Amino acid sequence: MDTNLKSLKPKDKLYKVTDRAGLYVAVLTSVTISFRYDYRINERRETLAIGKYSQITLAEA
Repeated sequence: MDTNLKSLKPKDKLYKVTDRAGLYVAVLTSVTISFRYDYRINERRETLAIGKYSQITLAEA
């Protein structure tokens, strides 16, 4: 999966590449790849921003 992350390219708009159980990476137009986690609490969807790919590894995320 780490190789897949390195090959992601920015597009005109933010897009998501999902893994499983809510974890995904958001690829921003500024070439930033950010780890995020979606979860539900009290029937409300929340998103936890874990960190940027350059500052945190896939294993840490």
